[in-house]
Amino acid sequence: MSTAKKEYKRITTKTLVDMKNRGEKISMLTAYDYTMAKIVDGSGIDVILVGDSASNVMAGHETTLPITLDQMIYHAASVIRGIERSLVVVDLPFGSYQSDPKEALRSAIRIMKESGAHAVKMEGGKEIKESIKRILNAGIPVMGHLGLTPQSIYKFGTYTVRAKEEEEAEKLIEDALLLEKTGCFAIVMEKIPAKLARQVAEKLTIPIIGIGAGNGVDGQVLVTHDMLGMTHEFNPRFLRRYLDLYTEMTNAFGQYSADVKSGNFPSDAEQY
Repeated sequence: MSTAKKEYKRITTKTLVDMKNRGEKISMLTAYDYTMAKIVDGSGIDVILVGDSASNVMAGHETTLPITLDQMIYHAASVIRGIERSLVVVDLPFGSYQSDPKEALRSAIRIMKESGAHAVKMEGGKEIKESIKRILNAGIPVMGHLGLTPQSIYKFGTYTVRAKEEEEAEKLIEDALLLEKTGCFAIVMEKIPAKLARQVAEKLTIPIIGIGAGNGVDGQVLVTHDMLGMTHEFNPRFLRRYLDLYTEMTNAFGQYSADVKSGNFPSDAEQY
């Protein structure tokens, strides 16, 4: 049973564990720039993810793979300048941690030092255990990510639901337990059966943040541009659009153009 929301002056990794223990759900959204981060933070969202989804929604790439470490640091630094309350977690981008634990540590250190972020997020389980350990040993908090891991999309070959089969579901549970034991402070679980996600959330003492993982987990994350309806081509079942900004913005831009061309803008009151 969820309890009444408690007011937190500043969200930390410990706060999230406390929220799970209290039965208080965790809200998480993405941001990639100062202005959006300021709005998201001011609305009371608990965690801001500077996601490698910036590769899609900000740069127009088909996948998350092309975004670089330097670009992630730029986005993260912009977000940090806009927040006062939220915990800011930054994705380690593809190629910056998978092959070598030493490189993983260097990448995480650069993000923390150059952006001022609070934690990093990494996709994978057992196969990246040594990289996670090195980063944690340096005092950098790590959020895990299991289920559909977009950086591995070419291995999967599809964005369909993961862990529907028993073998993959068992591996996901094992990986989740391993991430907790290794020291991750939370785990994002993407596009897996709701029953499995609930099972993992009940087994673990650290928070499970779902995206397409049902409501039996400890919190939810969405891409802000998706939930605001700025991206209108992307329509997965798990996405709830809280606004239709694509239509609203298109109409506003069209009206502005018409007013400029007709001479209606600027009016006398809008001149010096």
